Amino acid sequence: MAGEAGLAFFENEGFDLAFIDLNQEHGGEAVLLIHGFASTHFVNWVAPSWTTTLTQAGYRVIALDNRGHGSSSKSTIAADYEPERMAADAVALLDHLGIARAHVMGYSMGARVSAFMALAAPERVASLVLGGLGIGLVEGVGDWDPIADALLATDAATVPEGRPRMFRNFADQTRSDKGALAACIAGSRTLLPADDARRITQPTLIGVGTRDDIAGDPDELAALMPNAESFAIQKRDHMLAVGDRTFKARVLEFLGDHPLAT
Repeated sequence: MAGEAGLAFFENEGFDLAFIDLNQEHGGEAVLLIHGFASTHFVNWVAPSWTTTLTQAGYRVIALDNRGHGSSSKSTIAADYEPERMAADAVALLDHLGIARAHVMGYSMGARVSAFMALAAPERVASLVLGGLGIGLVEGVGDWDPIADALLATDAATVPEGRPRMFRNFADQTRSDKGALAACIAGSRTLLPADDARRITQPTLIGVGTRDDIAGDPDELAALMPNAESFAIQKRDHMLAVGDRTFKARVLEFLGDHPLAT
């Protein structure tokens, strides 16, 4: 896959997990990036210039391919994709790299994983950026069974328009293992109870596109959390919000306001 220079691997729960570790020689604060469903570290973070933006700002940037995605090991067992288990992969990566504490940023499914990580290992997560996911973290983001069916369809032309066609096309473009992604949809949709959202005390920025019909309201989620704020990514839908320049600027400002030392 293009853009895989510097790819390394570590193991957790029997999965070989791919990651990149950029700018570590400069000793900057670590930012761990967790990508969304059907994406990869490259598609979600390298191609939209997040890695460039963050390294140029002096941060050490770590990004992994979640299990079932990209160059990491695949499984067709839904339970392997529970967000608690993917969050454990993220913690294991910090352990592998000897990083005690990091900023954590996730997009869409990666935001869900990041929230579960913040609850499971709060001492490892200094701040949170949740992109592409608002109150859907708590209330759900709609019926995804048709998307699983779309991924498993033998003929892409039979996939109905809307979300099923969008995600099937995205999976085809990223050359993903569609059987693994169908299992991931079934296993990764665990909702975060509102009481658990209230227990996430890290400084949190929630960024959602104003045209995003998947994420749910970011203000409602921010209102549940004791130290969260929302950011409206103007005129962007779920797919386009991630690379928005105003979102990048706001994230840099947020990270600067919440250094690891505090």
